[in-house]
Amino acid sequence: MAEARLPTFIKGLDEQIEGGIPQGFILLIMGEPGTMKSSLSYSILHHNAKAGRNCLYVTLEQGRKSLLTQMTSLGMPYEQVENNLSVLDLAILRKKMKLGKKSWMEVFKMYAVNLRKSLNYEILVIDSLTILELLSSFREPRIELFEFFEWLRDMNVNTILPTEMNSKGDILTTYGEDYLADAIIHLKMERVGDVNIQRRLRVVKLRATNHSPNFFTLLHGDGGFAVTKVIAEE
Repeated sequence: MAEARLPTFIKGLDEQIEGGIPQGFILLIMGEPGTMKSSLSYSILHHNAKAGRNCLYVTLEQGRKSLLTQMTSLGMPYEQVENNLSVLDLAILRKKMKLGKKSWMEVFKMYAVNLRKSLNYEILVIDSLTILELLSSFREPRIELFEFFEWLRDMNVNTILPTEMNSKGDILTTYGEDYLADAIIHLKMERVGDVNIQRRLRVVKLRATNHSPNFFTLLHGDGGFAVTKVIAEE
């Protein structure tokens, strides 16, 4: 029996990765600012929600209203998927909540577990991993992050973690996330000629999958994303 896979609905990419991301995987979407990490993550949820899958998007920094306004401008109105896609604004909740003896991570996990029971979501986006680590104030970062990733796997959902990189392509978190993740997609801005900039996508890592390690040109239009062979530099 073929392994269950989650389609990304990025036109041209799923064909390159045997149909999608294997069930239960943790995917890092890494890139510098402006590479559309959040938009690509939301797009995966939006189109899976349209296909009937329950999804949860947790935003830790950008407000819910701002996020949904931005996604509507990209051709992904929330009204199309509101029955299957929930957006949790922990940026507001963390300002209001009184942690008491509980750590921020414990409170986050409580929300995630409770919503898993009530919504039965199959796909989870936590935007972003960089902010999550700052909020959590890990005492033993490598150990605690390993335990967090194992906790995510025990949830038996596909998890997408947008992660900041700098313009040199260096990951800004340093606790072995790239080793812990099952899959990594790298987004970058590439100068073409004297004035043009292309967004590009590369599947750096995808366990249990034959895939190309090469960059593709990343395009957006008609409410979705697509990849093509890299357009030749002038």
